[in-house]
Amino acid sequence: MTGEPSDGVTGEPSGGVRAGGGTAGRAAPRVGPRALRKPGRGETSVRDMIGALLILVPVGLLLFSVGNSCSFAPGMPVEDPNSGPTVNVQSRLAEYAVGSAFPLRVPDVPFRANSTDRGPVEGGGTAVRIGYVTPDADFLSLVQTDGTAEGILATESGAAGRGEGPPLMRGTLDAAGLEWEVYQRDGGEPFRIATLPGDPDVRLLVTGSGSDEQFRTLADAVVEAPTAGGG
Repeated sequence: MTGEPSDGVTGEPSGGVRAGGGTAGRAAPRVGPRALRKPGRGETSVRDMIGALLILVPVGLLLFSVGNSCSFAPGMPVEDPNSGPTVNVQSRLAEYAVGSAFPLRVPDVPFRANSTDRGPVEGGGTAVRIGYVTPDADFLSLVQTDGTAEGILATESGAAGRGEGPPLMRGTLDAAGLEWEVYQRDGGEPFRIATLPGDPDVRLLVTGSGSDEQFRTLADAVVEAPTAGGG
């Protein structure tokens, strides 16, 4: 049988070309959403860099901060005793001494002073506090006051604010030529209280996580320290 090969569609020649040179089966217009186009490298590089910086910069700052305040020890980080604020105790106590009802002592100790403040004592009187950080990253607080032993113990232990009794007396110890009464709750830090000789009555309270040796270093320094103010 003669004639052009058929492509299986009746009446259409092979190759899809109509007689007269016309193109067979012209494609109909596309209907529906177009396929997503992958952005070129030049379009995404700047955007990706900015996004990466927004993530990496805060992380880097956090790591820098942690690295400056902690040093690595097996099992856990240890606070750097040289990090944090430092205050000029001599300058601060000179300010507090103006108009003070009792003389203030300015101890010279091998600890970093990181805080000072002044406030009222339960039952009357004023407390002047110095906070120290030891080379072992422990803490000691020295309080000088003209309040009673009961009043300063209630104030510093927080017993008055929490509506509970003060720490119990556990005994006495001798340090820097003074007798110190030791008060402590079970598992808590000791509060050591002594009265300085002379008039008016001035009491010292030392508390914190520092060792007994560090307590004695602070006790010796405050007893031997020069005074400022006092009426």
